[in-house]
Amino acid sequence: MHKSAKLTLVTALGVTAAMVIAACGAGRTDTGSSSSNSGSSSSQQQGSSSPSGSGESSQTSSETGSGNSGNASAQIAIGTTDKVVSLDPAGSYDNGSLMLEVQLYQFLMIIPAGEAQPTPDAAQSCDFTDNGATYTCKMKPGLKFTNGDPLTAKDVAFSFKRVVDINDANGPASLLANMKSVAAPDDSTVVFTLNNPNDQTWPFVLGTSAGPIVDSKVFPADKLLDDAKVIGSGPYKLDSYSKNQLVSLVPNTGYQGNGGAVQNAGVTLQYYTDASNLKLAVQQGDIDVAWRTLDAQSISDLRKNDKVKVLEGPGGEDRYIVFNLKTMPGDNDAQKLAIRRAIAYSVDRQELATKVFQDLYTPAYSMVPGGFPGHIDAFKDEFGASPNKDAAAKALSDAGVKTPVTLPIQYNPDHYGSASDLQFNEIKRQLEATGLFKVNLQSTEWTQYSKERTKDAYPIYQLGWYPDFPDADNYISPFLVPNNFVQAHYCDADAPVGSRPCDKDGVLPLITTEQTQTGDARIAAIEQIQKISASGVMPTLPLLQGKQIAVTGTNVTGVQDTLDATFLFRFWKIGKNS
Repeated sequence: MHKSAKLTLVTALGVTAAMVIAACGAGRTDTGSSSSNSGSSSSQQQGSSSPSGSGESSQTSSETGSGNSGNASAQIAIGTTDKVVSLDPAGSYDNGSLMLEVQLYQFLMIIPAGEAQPTPDAAQSCDFTDNGATYTCKMKPGLKFTNGDPLTAKDVAFSFKRVVDINDANGPASLLANMKSVAAPDDSTVVFTLNNPNDQTWPFVLGTSAGPIVDSKVFPADKLLDDAKVIGSGPYKLDSYSKNQLVSLVPNTGYQGNGGAVQNAGVTLQYYTDASNLKLAVQQGDIDVAWRTLDAQSISDLRKNDKVKVLEGPGGEDRYIVFNLKTMPGDNDAQKLAIRRAIAYSVDRQELATKVFQDLYTPAYSMVPGGFPGHIDAFKDEFGASPNKDAAAKALSDAGVKTPVTLPIQYNPDHYGSASDLQFNEIKRQLEATGLFKVNLQSTEWTQYSKERTKDAYPIYQLGWYPDFPDADNYISPFLVPNNFVQAHYCDADAPVGSRPCDKDGVLPLITTEQTQTGDARIAAIEQIQKISASGVMPTLPLLQGKQIAVTGTNVTGVQDTLDATFLFRFWKIGKNS
């Protein structure tokens, strides 16, 4: 290993501190964890430390923090409305699926609760090598999957290659855009060759939806495995599984990761059809934790209930609109752009935040949330803070667009919470109030919605975003690079290079800069990408930024510890007092 090739991992590590600032629109009731991280204070200064994943891992044998003093023999019941797309990591890139994948699988690197830097999990050490052209990880010895199969570097290489080869429409392949190849020269070594050397985000990527390590003897190389058959090496294993109805997890006694000791005897995850049923279950004590997603009114009501605790974590959740650049209204590209810009001029974000969400969300004027280094309010600079009907009308008129424009807008009523109904009816009201639009509003349940949106079924539609890791890049590259998550034809991998909107906008070189550079050069690239996102082709329109909310019984411990900027909900942190 060439130690000189290690670069400072400049991330939004200030986010843990910066997001408590109310002006950032995020907020946090406390630091999210009392666990210590010797690199945390210095890492908030650019160029001050190397990735904490470098060197040897220090396996945590017990939980730290005052929130983890519960009874480890207790069973925990968690309720959610957030449904699973797939438990096979190659077929899912959504929060509902990742919520269970984090419990079932190990990753090469993870970000421990309350911390901001990735540290080794299944790996013993990870470093940039060959002057940054490669990233090499050494595996912990003796790792096993829950079926007894050994977990080796060959399984790791298989797992990452499989994500790219399957390239499922709902999968996380876009996160691996910088992976040129992956190989396991022996059972204890895995080597990633990078397209762009010294990728400062790569240690983070290893702990995302693209990173779960699967058993090469169980998972097929070219297709997805049925959910009920998945096995991993994480803190838990499946005991029983009824998809999007009821899941039972039991601790994996052979777990050798860096997540810490399991604070309970097992977890049941109950799925609810809507927020009202989820609210009723937690206030009646049928479940110990209500996690994603309660509506604003339910949260307000529960704050007044002395039988439960309402806990808050930092922001970073985005709600936004996607424009399918091929199928949205407009006779040509110029008209389609004019319609997108007219919509941007017409939406009142503050009204959405206040009327629909009782200010649990705040207006978002960039896909990069406030609090991250490099954030700017690009859409406020381009379109103003308040609606501008005259500017919207002029944009349409200049492009020869006849009004009113019929807008087919699709939204999802369950994955992002029942408030989506109110949110998009308010958007419909705002747009139609201008006299420039006629909105045809339709909704679809998430399991169908997640498939149809990638097949050009929805010309204009709702999405939300929960970060894979706390860095501005994770709000940029998944939306703008080839094979991106949104799949709105902004940067199609099979389209001629130079003709794509992403090429015309010139964002790809800037993304390379922000991923591989540090200091002022990185910040300048992040700012310029946001400016282009507002003034260029504009495939997405950011609307709102929100914080995390969990509701628990008064005897439940550990939940606050996992409400951090990673948005990872770690079941093993949760316990109950006797």
